Amino acid sequence: MTVYTQLRDLVVTGALDGHEKVSESAIAERLEVSRTPVREALQRLEADGLVLAQGRGVRIRRRTGRELAWVYEARAALDAFAAAALADRQRAGRLEPAAFAELDRLAGEADAHTRAGDLAAATDSNRRFHERIAALAGNAVIVESLARHWDQILVSTRTGLAGADRTRAVHDEHLGLLAAIRDGDADRAATAAREHALATRDLAAATASTESSSTETPTIEEHA
Repeated sequence: MTVYTQLRDLVVTGALDGHEKVSESAIAERLEVSRTPVREALQRLEADGLVLAQGRGVRIRRRTGRELAWVYEARAALDAFAAAALADRQRAGRLEPAAFAELDRLAGEADAHTRAGDLAAATDSNRRFHERIAALAGNAVIVESLARHWDQILVSTRTGLAGADRTRAVHDEHLGLLAAIRDGDADRAATAAREHALATRDLAAATASTESSSTETPTIEEHA
């Protein structure tokens, strides 16, 4: 595992303190490596939109509500494209039954974990469900882009899937998306994927607005 991968995992899982500046030396000591690969990894993570460089250290970059809404809107467009492409593959007879069995399992796991109150496991299953749709659609660029968006979402808020008013809705939306893909209906699949992401956007952005401040996390305009 590379230093970049290790550090990215610490950031995305919340293992690093998200409220305090973390020094390069502290990270190097934690990972038992020199500061050079840590510095290189942090540069990549800043390009990924996950940290903000501050001298010889970093702060975790938590998106404001407005920024997080933009991330979800980008994800919605990519999810919609991937869902439509997968529906097209299904209509052309290019999907194996095992692919749907896997997606059904991931959707079921996300729902079960959410109902059990295991947010970490639910978020992981939910992410793998959506990323698997993109992977099966066969566009590697979309897969890579979605991974970056998911990382930014998870760093900014880990509460979106836990809302009591969304628990049933999330699972129903997953099932509706899978039904459209099974039917080979690209338009319906794209709409289902887009609306699902945007519905979650509204809850997540509201949560981020209460947890983030522009002084801790500069907006995109301030970096322009």
